Amino acid sequence: MISFSFRYVPSAARRLYTTASGASSVITPTHSIYLSTSTNPYFNLSFEDWLFRHAPQKEPLLLLYRDAPCVVIGRNQNPWKEVNLRAARAQGIPWIRRRSGGGTVYHDLGNTNFSIHVPRTTFDRGATAQVILRAVRALGIDADVNERNDICVGGEKASGSAYKIVSGRAYHHGTMLITTRLETLGDLLRVDKDTMITKGVASVRSPVCNLAQFSKKVSHEMFVNAVVDSFKAEYGVHDEPCIVNDTDDLARIGYIQRGMAELPSWDWAFGQTPEFEYTIKKPFVWGDVTAHIHARHGVILSCTLQGLDSELGKALEGKRYGFIEDEELGVDLSGRREVVWAWLNEEMKSYD
Repeated sequence: MISFSFRYVPSAARRLYTTASGASSVITPTHSIYLSTSTNPYFNLSFEDWLFRHAPQKEPLLLLYRDAPCVVIGRNQNPWKEVNLRAARAQGIPWIRRRSGGGTVYHDLGNTNFSIHVPRTTFDRGATAQVILRAVRALGIDADVNERNDICVGGEKASGSAYKIVSGRAYHHGTMLITTRLETLGDLLRVDKDTMITKGVASVRSPVCNLAQFSKKVSHEMFVNAVVDSFKAEYGVHDEPCIVNDTDDLARIGYIQRGMAELPSWDWAFGQTPEFEYTIKKPFVWGDVTAHIHARHGVILSCTLQGLDSELGKALEGKRYGFIEDEELGVDLSGRREVVWAWLNEEMKSYD
């Protein structure tokens, strides 16, 4: 049973947004604090983006939510470098490219996500980090903020952050590990591809911890209440939190629907991958084969193969990295080419 200390605003009695009439009608959020009870990461990330793009620019805003298990990578990251795709597939856990920068994180119901939106002119990463720090300390946990504005306890990271600035608006959002399955986090974010060199942003690996390691009674509900109180005190907000779900009318807002459709699409998830190069080597009975693959936006630009004729490498040019069917290649896949292609395909494979 979820219990919050603030006043619940029932859906029948609240207005989640206002609609301006006219040819260019604009839908505008009407609250300062939102708590999503949906655990759909596609909805929550799209709802966050809608709030960011449509809320009044001069007003502070807070969003809190949890997601079903998923991996969330930064806007400018390489999923093949950041996510253990085999482990994710085996566990049925999706990964999603978010719209902000920063590194890769793991979400589950033991983690609570926060998102603080403020005017660009007053945006201060340190100040927003302090809002979260005060909330954690209010729970009786001796936490600190490091130089990256991450919340740490006992020298280990309990919260990672990312930021986005567009026009006159900015946000600081992040995770808070409370009772997260840290072993799953480790499995999904442990990738051994040292020879994959990407122009995107690489995650900074750090030891992590749960808040529950330092306070047995801490919970999602307690953290939410503490953040709401800290946010209100910092920004002088008196608004009661508006509780939303992906079954509400707002889920039918076109902007949110388009966002939910875009996030799992190939064009967004893989097609936004920065340029990268990957060199791999494997011994075969006739000798070693070394492959050097160059890709941009998820498409192979070139593939050179040392130890094999050039025809297979040329056949890969222009194909989607990790999404190539045998019949697309248009070359004879017998003999040495067959076993080399089986190896390359398995190395690149992004799906079952």
